[in-house]
Amino acid sequence: MSVQMVVVGDALLDVDVTGDVRRRLPEADAPVIDDPRERLRPGGAALVAALAAADGHDVVLVTALAADAAGSRIHDLCSDAGVQVLAVPQEGTTPVKRRIIADQQPVARLDEGACGPIQHVPPDALEAIGSADAVLVSDYGQGLTSVGDLRRALSSVAATSTPVVWDPHPRGEAPVPGVRLVTPNRAEAAAFAGRAARTGASEHAAALVDLWRARAVCVTLGSDGAVLAEGTAEPLLVPARRPDPHDTCGAGDRFAVTVTASLTGTTATGAAVKTAVEAAGDFVASGGAASFTPVARRAKDRTIVATGGCFDLLHAGHVATLQAARRLGDRLIVCLNSDDSVRRLKGEDRPVVPERDRARLLAALDCVDDVVVFDEDTPMHVLAGIRPDIWVKGGDYSEDDLPESDLLATWGGRTVVVPFHDGHSTTSLIETARAIAV
Repeated sequence: MSVQMVVVGDALLDVDVTGDVRRRLPEADAPVIDDPRERLRPGGAALVAALAAADGHDVVLVTALAADAAGSRIHDLCSDAGVQVLAVPQEGTTPVKRRIIADQQPVARLDEGACGPIQHVPPDALEAIGSADAVLVSDYGQGLTSVGDLRRALSSVAATSTPVVWDPHPRGEAPVPGVRLVTPNRAEAAAFAGRAARTGASEHAAALVDLWRARAVCVTLGSDGAVLAEGTAEPLLVPARRPDPHDTCGAGDRFAVTVTASLTGTTATGAAVKTAVEAAGDFVASGGAASFTPVARRAKDRTIVATGGCFDLLHAGHVATLQAARRLGDRLIVCLNSDDSVRRLKGEDRPVVPERDRARLLAALDCVDDVVVFDEDTPMHVLAGIRPDIWVKGGDYSEDDLPESDLLATWGGRTVVVPFHDGHSTTSLIETARAIAV
């Protein structure tokens, strides 16, 4: 169900720096990253808004943005993802968080930027909050939730039947009274409740319901699930599946978006939390925020198509498959195997063409709208982020043979197999070139 959701909170610019790791520093146990690549994406409340838009909701982001390059980039990334940005002017510089990732593991983070005073919230932002189906406050401790006119608007909405979900931050302001649900994590709940971290999360949740005068508090516990305290009822423990948590960045944001959307209907709070715990687990299992790719969202009647492959030595067969895929919808996204992924699939002598050049060639084709590079052996992670309507595969397959079919079915997508073009292959081109060279 699509809802009118307003996300209120602090936006950040996230940058993931990745590259090839084949050796380590001789003077320290640290990786050497060759040919580093930067990938920019919305962070903080901007990531929350992009996730909600990717789910098909109509999303407005109310956030403070400084007048600098990073602030402009956040605005553009959100707009490209289909999010309407209502910016509150802010002095200072936009926070940028640059993660260094080696072998799919974050090894360091470089933070920069210093937010300054925030000006008054524009009337259109206050009006959007008042007319929303749901409001999600995503506090990242940069000061927006302390602005007086914004808190008054949130208090007015919290006093109605419109669900207000508040994801707090240790450096942020306390939730306004009457919110439907507050979602601290385990460490935050212990700090807010003024108790030792070893004290049970159930006790923290129950204490915070009273402290914040909230209708409910849900303490998220990572791979242990969540515990919900609501009114005078006994706290409810919601268990979770335990995916490999190699990168949990964004899991809390995924939880908050899902629980907010669920609460706009007749869903009980406990059931909404259960759905959100499952969604957060699936998000982590699919690669987390690092694998989430916000793309330009379609209008209600537009179709997103995706296809994937190595596309090493681009040839006529590739082009025919891409053209056939593009004819099935309004936008074609190509999921491209990275150099490391190609080596694992094809051998150490591949790829012939590095990923930057392969991506550039694909992007130059009129039938291709976006190119997304992925490091895994399969595109399952990026597909979970893109959520295309159609996944196209070329060759002698049936839909039942493809594992992607089950994944797409979870959001109502489908798989289409287009004919394989005989006589065209990268392997044959390489063999021909080697024969000529001999």
